[in-house]
Amino acid sequence: MCTTCGCGHSGPHMHEVRDADGNITLTVHDHEHEHAHAHEHDHDHGHSHDHAHPAHSHDHDMPAGRAIAVEEDILARNDAIAAENRARLAASHVLALNLVSSPGSGKTELLTKTLRTLTDIPSAVIEGDQETTNDAARIRATGVRALQINTGKGCHLDAQMVKRAIEAIKPQENSILFIENVGNLVCPAEFDLGEAHKVAVLSVTEGEDKPLKYPDMFRASSLVLMNKIDLLPYVPFDADKAEANVLRVNPKAKVLRVSATTGEGIDKWCAWLKAQLVLASL
Repeated sequence: MCTTCGCGHSGPHMHEVRDADGNITLTVHDHEHEHAHAHEHDHDHGHSHDHAHPAHSHDHDMPAGRAIAVEEDILARNDAIAAENRARLAASHVLALNLVSSPGSGKTELLTKTLRTLTDIPSAVIEGDQETTNDAARIRATGVRALQINTGKGCHLDAQMVKRAIEAIKPQENSILFIENVGNLVCPAEFDLGEAHKVAVLSVTEGEDKPLKYPDMFRASSLVLMNKIDLLPYVPFDADKAEANVLRVNPKAKVLRVSATTGEGIDKWCAWLKAQLVLASL
């Protein structure tokens, strides 16, 4: 299993389903966590294993050195596939963005607003959630193609999942591929998907200290979208302090203040996207 986060994505199996309209959903099945029967273990608890155990992780018994080696191997394999994804996307001049945030930050609403504004640029979306196809349906309502990945117990997307999704959705040349990751500010920071940039969404309904609490994610993000700024008069959130905290952990980050509800800042966000697409097309 994956010692980085414990979600078991060291080698997931994926099942593809197409609905009557041709929409694709990829569902992850990790067989390492789908058993509850008598089995043997590589480690010694000091007692017999001739009886059944409930399904659970044994990472707490793994020696520290072995755990680090397993984690490094998982990330190395992921990075190799991410490099393949990146090369494939670059060959087609596709700008891939990995959208990351806490649950409830407004990623999907912001993305739908973006797609309705960015009608002059071909786009496609890979949606990551543990369950349901709700967000993919919201994206498709804009007229943009969307592929849903359901990770089950998994708390993040990985490069293999995205590779399979790219093969299925086939983004066209000179387009933008938005990858909306599972809501989580921890593990997605470590898993390269082959994207050009990570884009973090920070809602004003969260704390302005989020960048300090989850520095790895904000260090990994080229751009931070401070979302729901239309709510600033109603919530105890210091936008200037939040932006300072982002720059404190990542001085190279760009911060844009946006609202999917009022449209404020969407023009600057779309201008950034167009500029990045030009670079991807060179």
